[in-house]
Amino acid sequence: MTAEIHIRNMVCNRCIMAVGKILQDLGLKPLRIELGTAVVEGSLDADTKDQLRARLEEYGFALIDDRRSRTVERICTAVIELVQSSQTQIPGKVNLSEYLSSRCHSDYSSLSKLFSSVKGMSIERYYIVQRIEKVKELLAYGEMSVSEIADSMGFSSPAHLSSQFKGVTGLTPREFKALKVKPLIPLDKV
Repeated sequence: MTAEIHIRNMVCNRCIMAVGKILQDLGLKPLRIELGTAVVEGSLDADTKDQLRARLEEYGFALIDDRRSRTVERICTAVIELVQSSQTQIPGKVNLSEYLSSRCHSDYSSLSKLFSSVKGMSIERYYIVQRIEKVKELLAYGEMSVSEIADSMGFSSPAHLSSQFKGVTGLTPREFKALKVKPLIPLDKV
């Protein structure tokens, strides 16, 4: 017997390691941990679930109990994975609706309506904001030009990237690069 646990705010491999440690500290045996989910051996009694909820919250995670929230979290995780995997597939070159339909096993219009009602923004807006956060990160490293970043992130041109960037941040990429402290937003806060 196994128990599947759905967890909000898992956005990277460090999150997977942190959740693994939390599960082990509580005496649970994780069989599989991925972004947004963990499968443990056995079942969870109410007391263990309460302890798990409290420990996850200490680290900025949260248990997800309802189906709608689990679906929205799957959408967020899929978008983050797409944006962060720009080395293997260029985000702007992927059909977002097909990608999400395939990842979430549901039609895109249903996913879009649900996401908008829960998050208060469209999936497309969330995707743009995630892409701009990745661009901010690349700009902060200072290793790539705006043109190279635009190409690697699938923007049609540096001007398109600059326009999207300014729309989200209020700054041009050049103005952002000139800042002494680069304001990056954690992916789970976007």
